[in-house]
Amino acid sequence: MTHTANPFGQVLVALVTPMTADGEVDWPAVEKHIDDVITAGADGIVVTGTTGETSTLTDAEKLRLVEVGKDVSAGRAKIITGGGSNETAHAIGLYKASEKAGADGIMIVTPYYNKPTQAGILTHFRLVADATDLPVILYDIPGRTGVEIKYETILRLAKHPNILAVKDAKGDFSEVSRVLNQTDLMYFSGDDANVLPHLAIGASGLIGVTANITATPYRTIVDAVNRGDLAAATAAHKQLEPLVRAVMTHVPGTVAAKYILHGLGRIGSPRVRLPLVGPEEWEAAAIEDELALVREVAGADFSNFRPDRNAAAGGALPKIHGTTR
Repeated sequence: MTHTANPFGQVLVALVTPMTADGEVDWPAVEKHIDDVITAGADGIVVTGTTGETSTLTDAEKLRLVEVGKDVSAGRAKIITGGGSNETAHAIGLYKASEKAGADGIMIVTPYYNKPTQAGILTHFRLVADATDLPVILYDIPGRTGVEIKYETILRLAKHPNILAVKDAKGDFSEVSRVLNQTDLMYFSGDDANVLPHLAIGASGLIGVTANITATPYRTIVDAVNRGDLAAATAAHKQLEPLVRAVMTHVPGTVAAKYILHGLGRIGSPRVRLPLVGPEEWEAAAIEDELALVREVAGADFSNFRPDRNAAAGGALPKIHGTTR
């Protein structure tokens, strides 16, 4: 595996956006959390992605997250802006503004809700990529968008000079292998449970939710794969499995990650914005049961874990609503 042309990093965190109890962005907590994940081993951060609650952030908040990310990272990690829009014109404007704000790259999600044809998807991605000089990651997540990026469409998009990578949350490993064989695209695992399988067939890295809790084991896995040590990578993968299950299985990853980070005392509130809500009692109990199985995971010490189900309950209505259509 070579990564000399990789402008994104390898261990990328799909960053949560810490908020106050009333649902406003907690900017000091954002700064602290960005520094924490970089210190733990992340060399890339995706702000304003799915995990960052892009659907309920305002455009102004999204742009400030890029600016804060650049300031805090100070060159230690790449700052990638995610999200975008299902309206092509809005996405173009947002990504142009993100480039001016200092983003190192952009991640474009497949247009959601509209359910465009492959021709529409192709046109959307091409026009957005045309509008920026930044390197582009395509985000293929049909479970959220309702449509996948077909193999043939990916091959056509690979010819665009700015489109360099795919974040794969589809889990079709045979397709990933075909694309890697036929293009120069890089792949990033978009499913925390499948990071090692993706890397094993040639992916360049990951964009992970669980890495908000600890990026260190992912650094271990990536570094082990880079040097051809499958045994070390597998051992770290196995240790991580209960934590990944806790974050990704019972509630949306954003909700679980904030619940856990708050219980660890690393953010001041576990609040999410509606229509997301905190875990119900039985969901919180399931998360805590999984965490009880976590053993010897670097950066994930739960000996002082103090979950607060009451603080996490419900969701917030911010003072200014987002602009996502």
